[in-house]
Amino acid sequence: MKLIPLEKQSKKEQKKYHARKRQDWNGLKPTTRVVKSKKIYDRKKLQKPDSEF
Repeated sequence: MKLIPLEKQSKKEQKKYHARKRQDWNGLKPTTRVVKSKKIYDRKKLQKPDSEF
């Protein structure tokens, strides 16, 4: 089997190669692991419960 450099392979073959190298997250959702930035305006964080009179 003749080895062809990745840059010279077709886009389809490059996609197959990268798909094989990609790893699985084993059921973890990486989007839930992202920490929100403290600089972002959050309306829900600013709301306070109404005081009872």
